[in-house]
Amino acid sequence: MATNPLAPDWLVLPGDANALSAGLWPATMHRAPAGDLVIGGVSAPDLAARFGTPLYVIDEADARARASALRSAFEAEFSRIGTTVKVYYAGKAFLSSEVARWMLAEGLNIDVCSGGELAVALAAGAPGARLGFHGNNKSLAEIDEACATGVGTIVIDSTVEISRVAAAAARHGIVQNVRLRVNSGVHAHTHEFLATAHEDQKFGITLEDAPRLVALIRAEPALRFIGLHCHIGSQIFGADGFAESASRLLAVHAALLVGGPVPELNLGGGFGIAYTDADTPTPIHELAARLADIVAAECAARGIPVPIVAFEPGRSIIGPAGITLYEVGTTKAVDVSGAPRLYVSIDGGMSDNARAALYGADYSVRLAGRSSTAEPVLVRVAGKHCESGDIVVDADYLPGDVGPGDLVAVAATGAYCYSLASNYNYLGRPPVVAVLDGAARLLVRGETIADLLSRDTGITAVVAAPAGTDQPKEAIR
Repeated sequence: MATNPLAPDWLVLPGDANALSAGLWPATMHRAPAGDLVIGGVSAPDLAARFGTPLYVIDEADARARASALRSAFEAEFSRIGTTVKVYYAGKAFLSSEVARWMLAEGLNIDVCSGGELAVALAAGAPGARLGFHGNNKSLAEIDEACATGVGTIVIDSTVEISRVAAAAARHGIVQNVRLRVNSGVHAHTHEFLATAHEDQKFGITLEDAPRLVALIRAEPALRFIGLHCHIGSQIFGADGFAESASRLLAVHAALLVGGPVPELNLGGGFGIAYTDADTPTPIHELAARLADIVAAECAARGIPVPIVAFEPGRSIIGPAGITLYEVGTTKAVDVSGAPRLYVSIDGGMSDNARAALYGADYSVRLAGRSSTAEPVLVRVAGKHCESGDIVVDADYLPGDVGPGDLVAVAATGAYCYSLASNYNYLGRPPVVAVLDGAARLLVRGETIADLLSRDTGITAVVAAPAGTDQPKEAIR
């Protein structure tokens, strides 16, 4: 069978459209002899029958193993160069109380970016000292809550935040640890909306301004400056961008040592993952070794001690551990200049995965309820929303007999899918379940029509069906 000319250059016609590529899907996921996909010992059809679709599914063993492996790799490599590391799980990727507990149990700290994320981490039992608080526009209430609950580090993002954090810390009788977020001027090779370290953007301050702001921080008795922070982007492959950014940061770090201690350096996160077979992310152990060598060499060249180094991975931990299950509603064959494409419409879309619409992100899809010997056809997996750009998988191959009622799975949706989910067209956000050792449990309840209508003050009453079902039906009275 010839490759479809509508397929992007990176997409390879599969010999078997049922096969699961290693590294793309959760570690425990496999196809059972009957043809259905199994994740965490639970079959996809059983998950869909119990919880409905769309459904976010997270392989707990995979997520925890990735967290532990990443922490261990970075600890080993930075111990080799005579220092320690702090690894923060970037909660913005996906945060629930249970996931927060997983990360804490695996030895990671947690990075939060809002009062809501802070509340989730605290509700999960996270000690304040193991939290870092980010954000370019933290409210006065958020800053006060962070200081009141003993957040370990607050990242200063602008000049005005210095006095705000100092005032809150003084009010609560503490000396607050702070980092200063800077832009290194390094633009990682990624989508421009994902890049966060070039200078014409909302985050941080320029490296040139750092000495002046650090002096202001050090002048505040209620603040303790612990180091610089930089995040050069997301979905980054390789270490070259980190190398250049670290070099620039350590030059300023060395100059700041003249005025006082600078015990830490935070190099951010953004480690990439595979969304398709064309993606080749750098293995974590290789990335850790390269970054440790870079920091050691830069410090040696400047004759300064190697600081404690912090990192903030999120996607690389939770992204590959998650999938989303959908049910196919309709299919539609189209002819584009003589080439065929099959539109496969699902019961979700951009309300549960906005990344394709936001970033042009690519994903991979497979039949989840069965296997098939049908010849593969080029498909575009479309959502049910009233937007022509409501596409979840722009291009992949599925067996040509895919049709209404089929269950499909989209890979690597653990990060930035639930976090970015919306109620567009009044769809409720799907539930999130964890699977482990043959059992599934609900992490986040899905939103029902009753949930959505309950916020509309023009509706007098919404009556939910009796409790006891995973996805109750509602009626309006």
